[in-house]
Amino acid sequence: MTYHPKSDFIAVMMERGFLADCTDYQGLDEALLQGCQPAYIGFDATAESLHVGSLIQIMMLRWLQKTGHKPITLMGGGTTKVGDPSFRADERPLLGPEQIDANIAGIRKVFAAYIDYDSGADNVALMLNNAEWLDGLNYLDFLRDIGRHFSVNRMLAFESVKSRLDREQSLSFLEFNYMILQAYDFLELNRRYGCILQMGGSDQWGNIVNGIDLTRRVLDHEIYGLTSPLLTTSDGKKMGKSQSGAVWLNGDMLSPYEFWQFWRNTTDADVGRFLKLYTELPVEECNRLGALEGSEVNAAKVILANEVTALLHGREAAAAAEATAREVFEKGGIGDDLPTLTLNADELGDGISIVQLIVKSGLAKSGKEAKRLIAENGARMDDAPLTDAGLMIDAGALTSPIKLSAGKKRHALVQLG
Repeated sequence: MTYHPKSDFIAVMMERGFLADCTDYQGLDEALLQGCQPAYIGFDATAESLHVGSLIQIMMLRWLQKTGHKPITLMGGGTTKVGDPSFRADERPLLGPEQIDANIAGIRKVFAAYIDYDSGADNVALMLNNAEWLDGLNYLDFLRDIGRHFSVNRMLAFESVKSRLDREQSLSFLEFNYMILQAYDFLELNRRYGCILQMGGSDQWGNIVNGIDLTRRVLDHEIYGLTSPLLTTSDGKKMGKSQSGAVWLNGDMLSPYEFWQFWRNTTDADVGRFLKLYTELPVEECNRLGALEGSEVNAAKVILANEVTALLHGREAAAAAEATAREVFEKGGIGDDLPTLTLNADELGDGISIVQLIVKSGLAKSGKEAKRLIAENGARMDDAPLTDAGLMIDAGALTSPIKLSAGKKRHALVQLG
């Protein structure tokens, strides 16, 4: 891409690796030069927290605000009732209103760490819920006023839908409506707030283009779409997953230490790219750190972990996580900030198997996985190899906390409450 942007926001997006595609680079660039512009990203409330796969979009909204524009975080209180079919093999489980509201409350906590909603500045962010306009729609009016602008032929041609149909997997009429509802979101945000830009992952391209077409047809307004790449790690794994499951952003679902450790375990080839996407360090410094090799790259990984953790959980949490890691890995100690499983006397009873403890502490997903870990010499208790899968732990063994380890990098404490 040879386009040379004039606006700060597009320049940052291109320089730091956020840009996959844009409906009109020059048109958007020039619009952003005209003053503070509202732009949005939608987040469906399918869980009580977003995971690290959504962090690239959150950072896009943060940079949008830092370059003088107005971020809108749109919670999908309405669209979550339908479920986005994009590139999915099956239909999402339907959630009730209470669960959706609970999920939105959990997700709200994350955004406040990255985006200013309270300062009163011209570009102070908005957090909206599309249930505000979707819940009250009259079906017949909506079909007549909005549905007539959509071609089923064109909708079927979008790759997100076509790939599902090509595999002869069912696509419900409910899901098929999702892209119409998301397009309607853009129309409403443009009408109510003058929003000129929708951003999202590259899997949202079809939904974004639908919203642009609808808004142009109904309001005759010029608006834009911009997508970020769908990130995988250099070894091909989907961003946001770890050995122990999803890397959640809410601290009560994944501790700051475990979050820090996820970034510390970044593969060498990803360090420079992740520094540019997930921190605010200058690009030149990101490139310098990313070019380090051998043992020196470990220092860059610590910087990456500290910077990303500080943005989400604060500098103190990042420093505590680094101190715990140093205590555990360099000195062989226990560390104060490790994930901790506290058992009460009823749970302990006459004793609990080491296999159950490994599962309960989150170091294995199942008893079968825990037994395999022990059989392959990958499990340790207080840094000594565990060889007996039948070992029972009683209250006497828990007079002080014990440290369980799975491999070299995953640890947890078990203590009696």
